[in-house]
Amino acid sequence: MARNAASIPLQEKERESSLTAHHDRVRSCDAMTEKKPNLIGLDLDEMTQALTALGLEKYRAKQIWSAVYCFGARDFASMTTLSKDTRTLLAEHFTLDRPSVALGQKSEDGTQKWLLRMEDGHEVECVHIPEEDRGSLCVSSQIGCVMRCAFCHTGTQNLVRNLTASEIIGQVMVARDVLGEWPKPGKKNQDAPPKPGRKGPLDPRFLTNIVVMGMGEPLYNYDNVAKALRIAMHSDGIGIGRRRITLSTSGVVPMIRRCGDDLGVNLAISLHAVTDVLRDVLVPINRKYPIKDLLHACRDYPAAGNSRRITFEYVMLKGVNDSLADARQLVRLLRGIPAKINLIPFNPWPGSPYACSDWPTIEKFGDVVNAAGYASPIRMPRGRDIMAACGQLKSASRKLSAAERVKLEKP
Repeated sequence: MARNAASIPLQEKERESSLTAHHDRVRSCDAMTEKKPNLIGLDLDEMTQALTALGLEKYRAKQIWSAVYCFGARDFASMTTLSKDTRTLLAEHFTLDRPSVALGQKSEDGTQKWLLRMEDGHEVECVHIPEEDRGSLCVSSQIGCVMRCAFCHTGTQNLVRNLTASEIIGQVMVARDVLGEWPKPGKKNQDAPPKPGRKGPLDPRFLTNIVVMGMGEPLYNYDNVAKALRIAMHSDGIGIGRRRITLSTSGVVPMIRRCGDDLGVNLAISLHAVTDVLRDVLVPINRKYPIKDLLHACRDYPAAGNSRRITFEYVMLKGVNDSLADARQLVRLLRGIPAKINLIPFNPWPGSPYACSDWPTIEKFGDVVNAAGYASPIRMPRGRDIMAACGQLKSASRKLSAAERVKLEKP
């Protein structure tokens, strides 16, 4: 059911009040108990090191890795390939904690959004977008955002902190929990339910693609994002290949090459303007890394090619960046870059200063880009009725003041 936009601020205030109370409970509990380390978020080498230090054989680490990341084990008791004593030992020393679902919503178009609560009480949103032949999960990399893009709802939330690798890969695992697609041991994916409405041979997976396009700038939390994506790509675990993962950046130029060299995932650029004057307003990081520098980094991106084009995201803002002159300049800017352009109808949010371009304007813009030989699909808005569309994600988490932290840390 669609939410009334006027009710959103009230709901956020209620969540913030709940969040403060949750902080109090978490800090109180932590004062009384020493937290056990979490195996989720460890790569295979780290997990092997942690388990052999406990006295387990090295081969056991691969068994436990598979149980956690391939079959989605929620607790050690379910790992029946291990002896009862081993399972007890693991439970005494480690956890398998995921983020918890504080709120789940489903759009009339099938899109699902989850407000996920982290162990410290802070919250982020992630979104699952089902398609006829795939299912994409939009994951967040930070709580809040520092980029301040003028058209983005997330940009109105101050940066609270980076997400850990455990919290990033945890979003993928929670999505699989909710979608019910973890296979049973020994049966791989064949026991997962098929997608409804598909014709021809069925791919039983609901979650086939990951897009790092949620809350935050992933290249400002690169180490944690990279670690989580390597876990997601591992063939003996979650097993989502690099060609099915897309990382979106607003233009952190020095990190783009490293991302291509290290991960080789698909790259998406939040462009949204064809002049520095306008992009300085819409995407303020442009003041530090202007369009010329950004496009030079794109031309040098190691994973780009004719078979793997860089996606340029372009939000259509009425009377701002949607003229035919803008379309022609966009074509000139991207000349020589293996690219496709996603035209994104602006998704409104409470208090937003922009309006979406008219549909005929978007189509004419797309015609100019298509005529120049670039694919320019118009991204159909998904999940608008639950504020799950591109640029609409936000949580009620905020960074506590020094006085508030001192108060919470008192026994």
